[in-house]
Amino acid sequence: MSLQEVSNSSRAPHIQTSLVEVTDKLPFKPPCRILFKNEYEQPSGSFKLRGIGRLIQASIQRAIRSNEDISKLHVFASSGGNAGLAAAYLARFYGIRCTVALPTVSKANVRAKLELYGAKLLIYGNNINEADKYLKTIIAAVDHNQTIPIYCHPFDNPDIWEGHSSVIDEVATQLDKGLVSKVRGIVCSVGGGGLYNGIYKGIQQNNMTLDVILVECNEAPTFSETIKANKIVTLNSVKSVATSLACSHLNNKSLEYYHNNSIIKTHYHPITDNDAIRGSVQFYDTFGTVVEPACGAAVCTVFNQMEALTNSLEHLSPDDIVVIVVCGGLCSSFEDIVEFKRLLRSSRL
Repeated sequence: MSLQEVSNSSRAPHIQTSLVEVTDKLPFKPPCRILFKNEYEQPSGSFKLRGIGRLIQASIQRAIRSNEDISKLHVFASSGGNAGLAAAYLARFYGIRCTVALPTVSKANVRAKLELYGAKLLIYGNNINEADKYLKTIIAAVDHNQTIPIYCHPFDNPDIWEGHSSVIDEVATQLDKGLVSKVRGIVCSVGGGGLYNGIYKGIQQNNMTLDVILVECNEAPTFSETIKANKIVTLNSVKSVATSLACSHLNNKSLEYYHNNSIIKTHYHPITDNDAIRGSVQFYDTFGTVVEPACGAAVCTVFNQMEALTNSLEHLSPDDIVVIVVCGGLCSSFEDIVEFKRLLRSSRL
């Protein structure tokens, strides 16, 4: 299939992931039914494939409508890991070139995976924001007669949010019709806010009535500092083991959604890096799948932070449903799980 045929087809590069009830598999009995939306099943390893996929597909379609030479298309992505993996996977999916800018703290296994996808790597800066700024200088310097850039920020683009909203579209279709109204809340990790925006948009599109619970590590306080200042702030340094949440700033739409709580209420639950690590370890010990601490942040709410649900969602009943977005991520390996266990033992937590 040609690039033009692929971009015009109804086939999306992401897959429908499983929605699985885990209520009876948890170490503590929850006050309601718990369902996992398993985004680690995506071909690139995380939910990022949905949003980045929508952005790249839309960019290709715009280029075709403008009669541009689509052989000149080139994906340029900045990332802490998973957004770059999604961009590189998609570039290979569509048969176009890809360059990914990563900060110096990026993991070796992520770099190796990116190279396996055929991406050119640029290693620069101490965080995603610095890598992104460097990438923009590279884009500005390309010969636009030879290259048509598709710029992929990891979270700050409406096409990305539209792609992420498909998580909720799937939840709404995977549940029996009578159960959709039983969903009281959606839990997700928050970094730059892209997933949150998609979830919020998806709830609106499906006319659902439920709350969103955002989980953030204290060591990566992008969301909390923004809410405290009530404006977008840029953090000079974000050092968290949950590297995919270590964003220097939140996007404007997330701040707007947080304050627009007339229909969809958003709750904030802070945790520590150790809580996120413990979530990753407990998820692996229970289900045998490695997810990184950025994902452990969300799943820890039903392993060791149940108050995140009970404090946010009043009067939960056994028939109510809470969905945890198991966002996935390939920034951690089995060796990391072993190290996380060692760290938890040494800290006696």
